[in-house]
Amino acid sequence: MTLSLALATLFFFQSPPTASLPDNDFVRVTRGAAPCASGEASCGDRIVIALGSVTLNGKAMQRGEVKVFTAGERYAPPVGSEFLEVSVKPAHPRSALPPKQQPRSPNLNLLYENNDFVVFHESMQPGELGPEHSHYQRLTVTLNTSKVRQWTDGKVAVRDLVADSVGFGPAVTHTSKNIGSVPISNLSIEFKP
Repeated sequence: MTLSLALATLFFFQSPPTASLPDNDFVRVTRGAAPCASGEASCGDRIVIALGSVTLNGKAMQRGEVKVFTAGERYAPPVGSEFLEVSVKPAHPRSALPPKQQPRSPNLNLLYENNDFVVFHESMQPGELGPEHSHYQRLTVTLNTSKVRQWTDGKVAVRDLVADSVGFGPAVTHTSKNIGSVPISNLSIEFKP
């Protein structure tokens, strides 16, 4: 084996894996591309999330801002910085219910709602402990790097929240506390049961 091949192999196995974006029964998420901008029927509703300064259909959007396009509606792909396109699959299942139902967290700012899903911004200040609350199945985009402690079904877990990470979570009832040094800031698309 040549030295350059050995170094390339070593680098490959030491590099962190690239996080994949959710593509499941509910959504398909793309970063920096808008394959559903043409409004094809298979794309359903779309949510564009700005991860930096972008221009969408001639209007400026800043980090954390969202724009929802209904099924069939066309738009020009965003230009500028990073963005996500979340395509809601038209034939997705209804959300599962959490094991125990509690009201939504008071830390939510509702951005959009229809009969299928809700888009909201969630924030918690450092040291803040929220009340027990429920979530349906949802896609979450983390805007700030922080840390959270959560109590779920008598179990405690600490999670690092990494800016610009995207995940899809199950229906759950829990209590959360921001144990990081900066506010928690998340955007979520939560599916209705």
